[in-house]
Amino acid sequence: MGEQNGAADGLARYEVLASSFPTCRGLGTSPYRKFNNFLYPAHLMAPTLAMRDTFVARPTDVVLATMPKAGTTWLKALVYAVVHRGRHAPRDRRHPLLLSSPHDLVPFLHSLYQNSSHPTRLIDAMPSPRTLAVHAPLSLMNASVAASRCRVVYLCRDPKDALVSFWHYIAKAAKHPAVPGSSLAPFPEVFELYCDGVSAFGPVWDHMAEYWKESVARPEEVMFLRYEQLKEDTVGSVKRMAQFLGVPFTDDEVTQRVPEAVVSLCGMDRMKSVEANRDGEHGGSGWTFKNSAFFRKGEVGDWKELLTPEMASRLDAVVEENLRGSGLSLIRN
Repeated sequence: MGEQNGAADGLARYEVLASSFPTCRGLGTSPYRKFNNFLYPAHLMAPTLAMRDTFVARPTDVVLATMPKAGTTWLKALVYAVVHRGRHAPRDRRHPLLLSSPHDLVPFLHSLYQNSSHPTRLIDAMPSPRTLAVHAPLSLMNASVAASRCRVVYLCRDPKDALVSFWHYIAKAAKHPAVPGSSLAPFPEVFELYCDGVSAFGPVWDHMAEYWKESVARPEEVMFLRYEQLKEDTVGSVKRMAQFLGVPFTDDEVTQRVPEAVVSLCGMDRMKSVEANRDGEHGGSGWTFKNSAFFRKGEVGDWKELLTPEMASRLDAVVEENLRGSGLSLIRN
């Protein structure tokens, strides 16, 4: 009991620190807190700070980094299937991905700090290779991530599609407002906030630029992957990820079409049909929502549902202007 109280007191100290940061209205029902020019959902600020200070990466770790609704669930499934295919063959009818949510198999670090009495003990006890996920910007990650030379995979998605996906997600999942009386803003208002740089773990362009620059500086340790390329050539992308992660497919595996089996296992329709993804729940203390909120369409160009061509052009221009000088452009030739 004393140890549990000590762990709770540790997070409480971060809650006190987080409460001193400026706040602003978020895109959903929860306010955001600003720290070092990035915005964080208020309820995740303290766990994220605890993660920054106490998580110690191993050289064998795999860290998956994304902005919310950038294809996180799909990336988790694909990487888990690739990294653990030695123990769990992709064609196995009892594969963990057919029994559990990708978010349980590849947990968010901030969730472990938020929901566990002893997060560092829990993380340290995980067998290698540990596969973990973050939404945090690179600049907030513990220094051990770079020092350990562990592998980081960053998935970048067209901000227009990510915004529309996030809008549908919060409409389904955000049922427990962090502030009494708060409500979901109309989409036009959310769009204006997004263009002003307001987004969870954003601004989105700064988040992308940090990981992009690191992938250029350390290409053997940081992989920058575009969602649109992953959709266009999923098998080829999976092969490149396996190579990057140090577990390349063998000639025999290629002949036996194991990469294709990984892609099939992690397909949208198949994942939607898994009971854990259909009826299971995800969340933290005091709030939960159906795992089905993580699955919608996953299409490229779905922004057309809510954005006019004029809105799309404006957001593209805002993103490109803010990426100027980074060497990264999202405009596809």
